[in-house]
Amino acid sequence: MTLEDVLPKGLGIVADTLELDFDTTARLSTVLQILIFLPLTLSTLSTPAFLLLSLLLVIHSLIHGTLVLFWGSPALSVLQVPMHPFLLLVCFNVFSQNVHPLLLTTASWWGKLLHWSTPGFIVMEGLSSLLIVQKLGQVGRELVGEGESYQFGLLVAAAAAYVTSAWWIVVTYPAAATSPLSSTLLGVALTTLIFLTLIGFVLRRTNVIESSGLALFVAYNVWQCGFDQKSFSDPGSSYAPLLSNIMPHLQTLVNFVTNTLPKPVLIALLYRLLVLHFASHILPTIGADSWEGETSVDGGWDDRPTSKLTGLMLTYRQAIFVTVYSHLLLLDHSSQVWWRWMNIFITLVIWSIELLVSSDDDDSLTKKWKVD
Repeated sequence: MTLEDVLPKGLGIVADTLELDFDTTARLSTVLQILIFLPLTLSTLSTPAFLLLSLLLVIHSLIHGTLVLFWGSPALSVLQVPMHPFLLLVCFNVFSQNVHPLLLTTASWWGKLLHWSTPGFIVMEGLSSLLIVQKLGQVGRELVGEGESYQFGLLVAAAAAYVTSAWWIVVTYPAAATSPLSSTLLGVALTTLIFLTLIGFVLRRTNVIESSGLALFVAYNVWQCGFDQKSFSDPGSSYAPLLSNIMPHLQTLVNFVTNTLPKPVLIALLYRLLVLHFASHILPTIGADSWEGETSVDGGWDDRPTSKLTGLMLTYRQAIFVTVYSHLLLLDHSSQVWWRWMNIFITLVIWSIELLVSSDDDDSLTKKWKVD
């Protein structure tokens, strides 16, 4: 091999590495811009301005996803970086003067659509959480057959999850159970979880991994119910007019990020996006025939409807990100608490139905989602 043969290959590797770095940096910049620009608009302008920016970002994300679907060039991630500051400036410019009634009406209808989509977001979050928990239960069942060391480790992990969830609920109880109704709902949720766990153990249709995962899910939602947006500083108090000096400008930005970004909303956003992401990878494996291994009869899952749905979700994940974030920012604390309790009970009801309607041959390969 000569030097001429080595150099082109080396240059190609360097070029691919730089392209990957630029693409990763552009994606990270896009996420940070969306995370900051939406609450910035909500706190410094108004709710209609926030809704207009959210709608513009969603439209841009849909266009970007469509271009990725048909073109697929990594350059698209870099080209979209300046679009978000441009859309932010457009919103600030539009609301710096008399706003056209059509824009206000469009923003209002977008806000109504986000509110009406709340049940769908709740159901998707609950179903995705349940799918992930059951997938963990299935993986745990497979690892148990590998040896006693795996079994002991899984039992320790499940016990740690039970203890963590119990401690989590006890710590957040004073903030979450602020009314007799909240206390009653918490008691009903815990009782339901315990009874469903016992029923699943008796029927041999669940295991400690799946049950402990749902216990953590309940504890997480109870913890979210204890957050009150009023406990954080007023968004307007951390915002000041931008000065020509760079140091006050940076200090203003640091104060905004520290005090204004809604931490419970960011945690809920991260959780919801993660469960949707993992569930989208689990969906193509559902419904496999008994003689299938890691691939289907025709050699793959590409032709399955679930695979096509997963592909669309991953292609338009930025639009999903903006929509979910806007929805969480738009809900007030009381609405979020109400829908958190609904999320808990909807998930438990789905789990109970799944436990009771399953057939008795759960040990067969056709029931890979059931665990002993």
